[in-house]
Amino acid sequence: MNNAAKPVPCLGFLTVVEDAEQGLLGGYLLLNAAGRPLEFHCTAPVKANRAQEILYGPTLRPFLFGELIGQTLLAKSKLAPLLVCTDSEPMLAVRDHTHLPVALIVQSEHLSQGKRATEESSLARTDPASAAALPRIALGSSEIILPAPYRSDEQAIRGAWPSQADHLDLGEPFARIREALEEAQKTARAA
Repeated sequence: MNNAAKPVPCLGFLTVVEDAEQGLLGGYLLLNAAGRPLEFHCTAPVKANRAQEILYGPTLRPFLFGELIGQTLLAKSKLAPLLVCTDSEPMLAVRDHTHLPVALIVQSEHLSQGKRATEESSLARTDPASAAALPRIALGSSEIILPAPYRSDEQAIRGAWPSQADHLDLGEPFARIREALEEAQKTARAA
């Protein structure tokens, strides 16, 4: 009898919260096809110094989001999702550092209005010119945008996509991540 665990089809949700005092905080949530959490990881705050801001110039955000924060969080995970979703265009840079497909979620109507005025929608954090140039792909009840060099990921995503995930709003888990990061910050400040 084989006791090997069957791989769990899951989706990853990767984002960064910007805090004026602490800097950037990364969060990575993995959900099963029913939307239940399987793993959660977060980073310590990351803040670029002035020299980095000058030297990296316009490549700073993709470096911080994708290479420094995103790559670190993906490496911590025990599970390999069929898709890593993000709500921040600079996070798409993580695709250069992973074999996993990564996609920008096109913001749904209820999230673009937001629960909190301080939350930015995905489209607000996306360069409208570059996002408009990329094709939108319908996936279940959501739309995604793949990084231009990785458009071929669409086939792998569609081939592995579990039909039970069709009902998921792929934008909703980002609110969960933000709330979990806020809770973690409160706990850290209290300690």
